[in-house]
Amino acid sequence: MKHLASERPPAIDNEEKECTNTAAFPATSSPSPFASWKINHAGIRVPDFDIAAAWYSEKLDFRVKLSWSIGEKKFGFLFLATDDSFSLELIAGPGAENRPSYKDLGSSLGMSGWHHVCLRVDNVAEAIAELKRRGVTIISEPRDVREIGRRFAFFADPWGNLFELIQLSSEDNN
Repeated sequence: MKHLASERPPAIDNEEKECTNTAAFPATSSPSPFASWKINHAGIRVPDFDIAAAWYSEKLDFRVKLSWSIGEKKFGFLFLATDDSFSLELIAGPGAENRPSYKDLGSSLGMSGWHHVCLRVDNVAEAIAELKRRGVTIISEPRDVREIGRRFAFFADPWGNLFELIQLSSEDNN
């Protein structure tokens, strides 16, 4: 496997980790009553729709393609700049409390539940540099996980929602 960087980055908690590669279980060819399932969207709770939609548009180049209201809540689907296969659903209105602010990736691992949404990019370092230029909060600088041939970094939106950027090695396009 080709590695992404010449230096070994620190593990998340500064301890060496062992990675065991397991075969898919069950196999993808197995008959499943859920075989038609595909990821469609993830919902993110925010206090104000217009402020959140503006942040995602200005900082991440997301596009709002549809929005609607039900009672005091406003909803909308945001899509990546050039990809309509996955969206974030903003759920906005009264009663939303911010998630904790994380100082680093390790501090984010103490809360149960959904942790992050991952976006695949061509170059993590370049993407992080652009996010910094746009004033986005970076939670984790780019680092490599050699055992799985990936480089990753994390950033957060103003409401504490975490996003991972992942870069695949040149030998792995999955």
